Amino acid sequence: MSEQKAKVSKTKLGNFFEDFYLGMQIEHTTPRTVTAGDQALYTALYGSRFALSSSDEFARSLGLEKSPVDDCLAFHIVFGKTVPDISLNAIANLGYAEGILGAPLYPGDTVTTTSEVIGVKENSNGKTGVVYVRSTGRNQRNEEVLQYVRWVMVRKKTVDSPAPETVVPDLDKAVPANKFSLPENFDLSAFDDKLSGSPYRWSDYEVGEKIIHVDGMTIEEAEHQMATRLYQNTAKVHFNNHTESKGRFGARLIYGGHIISLARSLSFNGMENAVKIAAINGGTHVAPTFAGDTIYAWSEVLEKINLPDRNDLGALRVRLVATKNNNCESMPFKQEDGSYHPDVVLDFDYTVLMPK
Repeated sequence: MSEQKAKVSKTKLGNFFEDFYLGMQIEHTTPRTVTAGDQALYTALYGSRFALSSSDEFARSLGLEKSPVDDCLAFHIVFGKTVPDISLNAIANLGYAEGILGAPLYPGDTVTTTSEVIGVKENSNGKTGVVYVRSTGRNQRNEEVLQYVRWVMVRKKTVDSPAPETVVPDLDKAVPANKFSLPENFDLSAFDDKLSGSPYRWSDYEVGEKIIHVDGMTIEEAEHQMATRLYQNTAKVHFNNHTESKGRFGARLIYGGHIISLARSLSFNGMENAVKIAAINGGTHVAPTFAGDTIYAWSEVLEKINLPDRNDLGALRVRLVATKNNNCESMPFKQEDGSYHPDVVLDFDYTVLMPK
């Protein structure tokens, strides 16, 4: 019997750079109902200790119905929906901007995600291009849970396909306070420092202050694999060691969001009362990480923000920097020539809410 060639006509190969166009609307598949199990696994992976996402009673004392899932978990779930359509053929996720956290995401809520292409730019090598997308996650009540922009470098399927007209969106360097979306009835007047783990509140932090978060976490191969599956992130570079062992790094890459969550969890030691993320202003995955690397982090307060008519809380704009195999005692960041220190893997600019 002659061999029959396997058919791949029904399988999806993902979008390549030339498949994207300005204004393209994408409704991502597989709605996701969030469970308490998701939050438990997230805690097991990163050890997050922020009280708001750990205790129903603490959350109720601040006006919420119960404990929402960690803000970073909400980000990962929304992000994961986009991967098969946006970054399945990506080389690298390059950055974030204009991220706004909206309605709290609770166990039992169902999330769907849509995206719009807002920019395209072919790279000079003619083999890849950068795609800019604005993605929005909504719950079953059509309330916005998260909106953010990211840009990603994607392979071309056909090198000689014509380059599109270059459009690079003009993005805010930071989300202004009037765009923050605070949860309804959220009130930090009854905030309990003993339960949260620190007496330091908004007024105790100063612009320019840098905090070394001391602790470190080593990335295990099984953990980052489990994390990426938890978010239904299908990117090949995180899973397939058969192909990635032959690539330029010779190993699977750690999902960049995994580093964000590690750094955010590490930041608890020194910023325990930064209970909620209000905005993601920008972010860069500076260098790759691999299983076996140990992640450390430090924070710099960039701005203190008074919110109109809010005497119970304020906002801090913070730069969160993660390093690999460097305990941050010298807080490496930029070198004399302006380039990043080789141990820096994440430069993340975000805004957190903190009791006054």
